[in-house]
Amino acid sequence: MKTDTLSVKSAKALAQRLLGERADGFAFEEITKDGDKDVFELETRRDKVVIRGNNGVSMAMGLNWYLKEHCKRSVSLRGNNINLPDKLPEIDGVFRKASWAKHRYFLNYCAFGYSMPWWDWSQWERLIDYMALNGINAPLAVTGQEATWQAVCKRLGMTDEQIGGFLAGPPYLPFGWMGCLDGWGGPLPESWIDSHEKLGRQILDRERALGMTPVQQGFTGHVPAALKDKFPDAKMHTVNWVEWTTYLLDPLDPLFQKIADLFMEEQSKRFGSDHMYASDTFIEMTPPSGETSYLENLGKAIFRGMSKSDPEAVWVFQTWTFWHQSKFWTQPRIKAFLDAVPNEQMICLDLACEDRPMWRRAESFHGKPWLWCNIQNYGNKVFLGGGLDKINDGIMEVRHDKDRGNLRGIGFVNEGLGYNPVIHDLMFEMAWRDNDVDIDSWTKRHAGYRYGHSNSDAEQAWKTLRETVYASPIKHPFHFLSVMSRVPGFEEKPDVHYDNNRLAEAWEYMLKASEELGEIDAFQFDLVNIARQVLSNYALVFHKQMEQAYKEKDADAFDVSSKHLLQLFLDIDELVGTREELLLGKNLEDAKRWGQTPDEKAILEWNARQILTLWGTTEINGYARKEWSGLISGYYHKRWQKFIDHINKELLKGEPYDDKRFKKELMTFMEMWSDAHETYPDKPIGSSVDVAQRMWSKYGMNFSF
Repeated sequence: MKTDTLSVKSAKALAQRLLGERADGFAFEEITKDGDKDVFELETRRDKVVIRGNNGVSMAMGLNWYLKEHCKRSVSLRGNNINLPDKLPEIDGVFRKASWAKHRYFLNYCAFGYSMPWWDWSQWERLIDYMALNGINAPLAVTGQEATWQAVCKRLGMTDEQIGGFLAGPPYLPFGWMGCLDGWGGPLPESWIDSHEKLGRQILDRERALGMTPVQQGFTGHVPAALKDKFPDAKMHTVNWVEWTTYLLDPLDPLFQKIADLFMEEQSKRFGSDHMYASDTFIEMTPPSGETSYLENLGKAIFRGMSKSDPEAVWVFQTWTFWHQSKFWTQPRIKAFLDAVPNEQMICLDLACEDRPMWRRAESFHGKPWLWCNIQNYGNKVFLGGGLDKINDGIMEVRHDKDRGNLRGIGFVNEGLGYNPVIHDLMFEMAWRDNDVDIDSWTKRHAGYRYGHSNSDAEQAWKTLRETVYASPIKHPFHFLSVMSRVPGFEEKPDVHYDNNRLAEAWEYMLKASEELGEIDAFQFDLVNIARQVLSNYALVFHKQMEQAYKEKDADAFDVSSKHLLQLFLDIDELVGTREELLLGKNLEDAKRWGQTPDEKAILEWNARQILTLWGTTEINGYARKEWSGLISGYYHKRWQKFIDHINKELLKGEPYDDKRFKKELMTFMEMWSDAHETYPDKPIGSSVDVAQRMWSKYGMNFSF
C-alpha cells in the first residue's frame, strides 16, 4: 500500500473540496488492481475511515459508496446532501468492490454545447470531482480544440477571416468537431480561444491526476471550406447536415494525412495525449460513397491519421450513425468500415442501448471492443423521466448474452447533464455491480441517501415516480415535452405515457415530507422538479379547452381558458425560479462573462439565446428547449400570447386565422429575441417549498388530462 502517490494526493484534495474539514476523518491508500479490474476497499481503522483504490478515481468511487451506504449522504449535479453525521459510521471488516467495466465513458459532444459551453474552471472542477466520485475513467475532453484548429489553419496559410468562418460559436463548436457545420455563431473572440486553451489544459491535468484517461479529438477529414481554393487539386466531397454543407477530404488524397499530422502535432503540443481519440465523420450525415472500398479506405485513413503520430492510438467511435443512417449502413458497409481498424485499437460506443441498441444488428461490431451506452437526455431538455428497468435489466442481459462480442464497459452519453440524478446514480453504479438490483428497494435506498434518512412520505413519492416517469426510457428527442415549449398552435400534442394524477400524488407526498426534509438542497430540487412536471403536463388541460372553444367559436370560453394557460406558465416560471439550475439569467450571465468588449459580450449572448430557441435558422427550432425561469416568461409565454391574440381576432372580429402570417410574425419575434439584451434574474428567488405548497393549493388535486 502506498500513501504518498499522486493518486492519493488527488483523492485527498477531492475529499477536502467536497467535505471541508470533515475530510480529516478519511485516509487514502493506493493498492494494486484486482487482476485487470479497478478496485476500491473501505475499512474503519481507529478513528478514521480508510479508503483504498488503485487510482484516484477508484478511491473517489469508494468515498462516494461510503457516503451513500453508511452515511446516507448524496452528491449530485442537481442538489446535494453532504452534511455528514457527527460521528462517521464504522465499517464492519473490509468491504471490497471491483468494476467489471474496464471503460466507464462519460459525456456526449452535444453536452459541450447544451450544458457546458459557458463553464469556468470552478464549474468544471465540480464536474470532474463528480465524475471521479462516480467512477468515470474515460471522459470526453474537447475543451480548447479551437486553439488546435486555429494553429492548424494558420500553418495551412489561412487568414484570420477564413479561420473565423470555420470556427463556430461556443455552443456550436462540438457540432463542428463532428463535421456538421462551419462557422455558425462565430467568429470566436481571440480571448475566448486563448482562455479555453488554458481551461482545456486545467481540465486534462485534473482528470489525469485522478487516474482518468481523457478521450481527446481525432482528425475526421472535415476541413475548412477555404481549403478547396487553397488546394484546388485536392479531392473533396460535400456533406450535408440539416441546413449546413461542409467539406470532407477524400481519404486517398495526400492532403488528408498531411492535415492529420498537423492536427495531432498541434493538439499534442497544447494538451498532451492519453492515446484515446474520438472521431466521428458521419454522425448524422450520409457518406459521399457507399462503395465498401471507399468506406474501408476512409476507416484506414482516419485511423492512420491518429496512429502515424501515436502508434498506441485507440479510436473511440460513436455508432449512432449506423442507426441514424440505417438505410445506408448495410452490414457489408459496416463491416468494411470497422474491419479497416485493428480490433484492439478501436472502441465502439453503442449510443442508445436503453432504447435502440445497435450491437446485435451490427454483429457485435465485428470483434471491436464496445460499450453499452445510454443517452437519456437529448438537448439537455428539462423533463422528469427515464428507464430505470431498462438500465438495470439491459446491462445485465447483455453481459450474459453469448453473442455480446467484446463488451468492455458502459458509457453515459447524455446530450446534456440532465435533470434526473436518479438515472445517473443507477447507471454509474451498474459498472460496479455483478448482479442486477431490485429496482423497488434500490429506489427506496436512493430516497434514503438523497435526503439523509428514511421518510415514509418521501419513500412513497419515489415509489410513485418509479411507477410513472421512471418506468420507460426516453424514446426520442421530443418525448415528454409540454405544450408550453412547443410552437403555439393546436397541431402538436405532448407525448405523456403515464397518469398525471399519479405523478401529482408524488408531489403531494413530497409536500408532506417537507416538514422534515424541506431544508435539504437535494429535496428542494426534487420537489420543484416534480411539481414543475405536473404543472407542465397540466397545461394540456387548458390547451384542450382552448382548442374546443375555438372549434365551437366560443370567444368567452376561449378567453377564460387562454388566460388560465398563460397564468399557469407564469406560475411555473416562478416555481423554477427558486432553483439556480433552472435560471435563464444565470446561463446568459455565464456566457457574457467571457467577453472582453461589448461586441464580444453581444455575440456570446446571441449564441446563448440562439442555441436555446431557433438553434439554426428554422429546421432545428426548439431542439434544446428548456423549462427555465426567464425563458418561460420572456419567450414561451410571449409566443403563446401572440398566438392567442391571433385567435381572438378571429373569434371577436371575424378575421380568419392565417397560420402562415402568424408563423412569419412568430419567426420575427424569435429572431429578435436572440438579438435582444434584456436581463433576467441570475439568482434564485423565493423558497422552493413555499412556492410548491402555494402552487399545490392553487391548482388543487385533479391534474388529469
